[in-house]
Amino acid sequence: MRLFIIMIVSTMFFIQCSSNQEIEQWRGAERNGIYNEQNLLTQWPDSGPKLLWRYDDLSQGYSSAVVTSDKIYTTGMIDSTGYVYALDLEGKFLWKKAYGSEWIGPFPGTRSTPLIYKGKGYLMSSYGVVYCFNVESGDEIWTKFVYDRSVEGNNQWGICENLIIDGDILFCTPGGVEDNVFALNRNTGSVIWKSKAKGEKNAYNTPIIIERGGAKFYIVSTANSVISLNTKNGELAWSHPLFNKQGVHANTPVYKDGKLLIMDGFEAGSIMLQISDDGMSVKEIWNNPLLDETNGHSVLVGENLYVSAESKGKFCCVDWNTGTIKYSIKKYSPGTVVYADGMLYCYSYDGDVGLLQASDTTFLERGYFKYPKIKELHIAHPVIKNGRLYMRFKNSLCVYSIAK
Repeated sequence: MRLFIIMIVSTMFFIQCSSNQEIEQWRGAERNGIYNEQNLLTQWPDSGPKLLWRYDDLSQGYSSAVVTSDKIYTTGMIDSTGYVYALDLEGKFLWKKAYGSEWIGPFPGTRSTPLIYKGKGYLMSSYGVVYCFNVESGDEIWTKFVYDRSVEGNNQWGICENLIIDGDILFCTPGGVEDNVFALNRNTGSVIWKSKAKGEKNAYNTPIIIERGGAKFYIVSTANSVISLNTKNGELAWSHPLFNKQGVHANTPVYKDGKLLIMDGFEAGSIMLQISDDGMSVKEIWNNPLLDETNGHSVLVGENLYVSAESKGKFCCVDWNTGTIKYSIKKYSPGTVVYADGMLYCYSYDGDVGLLQASDTTFLERGYFKYPKIKELHIAHPVIKNGRLYMRFKNSLCVYSIAK
């Protein structure tokens, strides 16, 4: 009996430690919209996948859900105050904790999706406050105000950054003339370094970290440039001009094997940059003005990029190496897309949800439903975890079974 009790306690301790060690973040473990799932449905019923449950009290927000082994986290705004919400995996409310003011300007509500890592959660408010909380209770661990108020027009739409972490360093880009990019100690919030970068305004962009030439680089877009900083010290490796009359670059850069895709809306389109072997310079190798998603993001599978041509209302398969559109479907654009188990999951601004199979020459639609039946701005990103599809819209979270 004693041995049995020891085994049970040890197992519970292992599960708790595993839960506290995991990293869950916006658009999946690698931040690229690809979910490592298997045995998912390849055809949905005519009415769409089975709805398991829904929770309708998240308040105002555009943030996505993030799902760990035992909890679901997201954010929402009540009046002008932002809250972190925690639910269990069956949709039971666990707690909500206030973290400060949130966006009450155009498109009011929260933006940032929590980043969960080693027992702590992190997010950045639309007003440039970085917040760290305990994932079990929601209690504040630390906060850090990083936004530069002195720069006119630095924040017209509410900062939309989804934070990124590397080891014990948490990075963010509030924008500003002097203190443009910050590297913070994730445990204390203290500043490790801060960089002027190009001294430009915030561009509502979510960053990536890449490795090149034996070093790591933090890549993000600001108002007029895409920039690359050495993650150790914040030194500017390179910058490349971006031409967008709005100064808004809301799509996360996409990277593979030295190539970096930057996609913009407002008739700017997409460019592909080749990063040098040492990571210290770039050159443009192609551009395509038709690939002009404003705020939807793309997914790269092999050598095929799946992305919206927003101005044409088309969802496209694009050759990663040349920028050539191979084929398209006049649906699900503008919108976002994620990928799992050989299938594309599309979610348009209008709430159209589609399951697509990409062949060599065309998209095959394997399922469709409307979520919910309201034609309004849908910009939260779908999440796939353990055979379930998580869909956020305003104050609601719906969870569907997509397992075979």
